[in-house]
Amino acid sequence: MRPVPPVRPVPPVRPVPPVTVLVTGAAGFIGSTLVDRLLADGHRVRGLDRSGGGGHLAPAARSGRFELVTEDLRGTDLRALLDGVDAVFHLAARPGVRHSWTEFDAYVHDNVLATHRLLEACRQDGRRRRVVYASSSSVYGDAARYPCQEDDPARPRSPYGVTKLAAEDLVRAYAESWGLPTVALRLFTVYGPRQRPDMAFHRLCRAALGGPPFPRYGDGRARRDFTYVDDVVEAVCRAAWREPAPGSVINIAGGGDHSLAEVLELAGELTGHAVPVDPRPEQPGDVRRTGGDVARASRLLGWAPSVDLRAGLERQLAWHRADMAAAAVPEHDG
Repeated sequence: MRPVPPVRPVPPVRPVPPVTVLVTGAAGFIGSTLVDRLLADGHRVRGLDRSGGGGHLAPAARSGRFELVTEDLRGTDLRALLDGVDAVFHLAARPGVRHSWTEFDAYVHDNVLATHRLLEACRQDGRRRRVVYASSSSVYGDAARYPCQEDDPARPRSPYGVTKLAAEDLVRAYAESWGLPTVALRLFTVYGPRQRPDMAFHRLCRAALGGPPFPRYGDGRARRDFTYVDDVVEAVCRAAWREPAPGSVINIAGGGDHSLAEVLELAGELTGHAVPVDPRPEQPGDVRRTGGDVARASRLLGWAPSVDLRAGLERQLAWHRADMAAAAVPEHDG
């Protein structure tokens, strides 16, 4: 296995007075982790998620500073949603490459039209609040060079990537045409506790801990720049409080790419046995490699990844062990 690149310690983001923020996609993997961080920092959080919440928001629900709105971004009253809000973290999206080929209308609805509606509402009320948009490394496609820099051509290989790039372009257009203080963060393969069950690391960890074999698409040589969720949340906060120039686009990546075979080997090393694999064909839209240059994130946000792959995978495995143990405890009446 390739040596894990060193990580640089970075000072925490400067404290800011408590404010009221909106997090779309609040019940999701990254969204719920961000909600917990914002509450811990003393802010008031209004979370929007049409799923109705769920277990990830259980800690937040115990806070008197958290409010959950269980509506669709395309249909909710945005004037009421944005009332009193000082910053917007727009994480809501329809994820995944494979389903985007056959469900493109839904991806356009959730990723493009919903983003446009939110941006227009922010423009119309004149608050000039910061909008942080969670974009994706999928916008690059198979890049001409690695690590990718933000000014490199964006050539997505899937309908999902096309919708994320379209929304990112909207975010930039509202900054350039209307002065809305927006920033788009291109997130590279986020992993960690609370990951969705359909995501690769979730399936890999379950397989490593006795679950079904891991469905490995392709030959295992595809490389990804894996980014731990707490590092992503730190970057998202910095994008709001450090106030980079409106319209900025910034890579948020883990600091080095690894093959899937390397991750499987590391998971086997951490658990003491090989991870069972279910080989499957490579899927349309999957890229062979991702890797992001984070020099701009360092310059504009004072950010660098702080959790390497070994430490992050250990934490995710620990979360899965606890989750599986809790699920195995029988319920008792009374």
